[in-house]
Amino acid sequence: MNLPKLPSDTILAPMAGVTDVAFRLLCKKYGAGLTVTEMISANALARENQATIKMIDVVEAEKPRVIQLFGQNTDSLVQSAKYCEDKCEILDFNLGCPAAKIIKQGAGSALLERPNKIKEIVQALSQAVRIPVTVKIRLGIRTGSINVIKIAQICEEAGAKMIAVHARTQKQGYTGKADWNWIKKVKENVSVPVAGNGDVKSVEDYVRMKTETGCDYVMIGRGSLGNPYLFKQIADYNKTGKYTERSKVQQVKDFFAYLELAQKYNIHFNNVKFHAQAFTKGIPKSTQLRDSLSQIKNIPSLKKEMLTFLSQVKELEK
Repeated sequence: MNLPKLPSDTILAPMAGVTDVAFRLLCKKYGAGLTVTEMISANALARENQATIKMIDVVEAEKPRVIQLFGQNTDSLVQSAKYCEDKCEILDFNLGCPAAKIIKQGAGSALLERPNKIKEIVQALSQAVRIPVTVKIRLGIRTGSINVIKIAQICEEAGAKMIAVHARTQKQGYTGKADWNWIKKVKENVSVPVAGNGDVKSVEDYVRMKTETGCDYVMIGRGSLGNPYLFKQIADYNKTGKYTERSKVQQVKDFFAYLELAQKYNIHFNNVKFHAQAFTKGIPKSTQLRDSLSQIKNIPSLKKEMLTFLSQVKELEK
């Protein structure tokens, strides 16, 4: 089963605590070809943990839907994959998370040191479900032990239908610079589609990544924080060869578009507060706003604060 045809070549990367259904739908509305859930623990899902089941918040409107699983127990992963199969069109497996608590479990990027285990898991997942299985990987554990080409080839042989490459090592976390040259090398060494990920924060970055690496898709993570409008800019650029800058007013209005969806889908208040802070970055006088937002305890107060801020931003842009 191959990947479904995507409406565009941009993908919203999965981000823990960020890519809730409201944020995904907003990115989708602005032109993201694919959006991915926060990563879901296969062990917790296999135990039918209710909080984990709630994290699978996919909806029809975001089709093709992608659920990302993490873990290192093959049986739990297979059980979880079967549970997710009728809820999504693509199943993604996380081999890239550098968070200490995930690595301690031997999951995420820790698996990059265990190529045989990766082969076993990806093969088992591909055989267990009738939907395409994709993977998200990093370059390796550290600069001295980059094995991304080998891992990508193992994943392809085991049945993965797309490989997303975050062009940093585990040890880098989210620091330093992504080395796009490795995305190019992976693209040259596998025949399945490749998504490039890392340091895409503008239309120019998107164009450069496509040109320099030859990747099929561009996956955008932190560059979309507070800025789902970036997907619209890329879509406009691909259609017309140009795009418009986002105004500060538009930036705050985009938060209200997110808030409307967040209320519709009962997104946790902490998520909403996080996004409110992200959507105000870079705007004059927003530091004081973020200080007061951190004290706020409910949606009505947050909405009031943001509406006052929007009025101020409109005055500034007159």
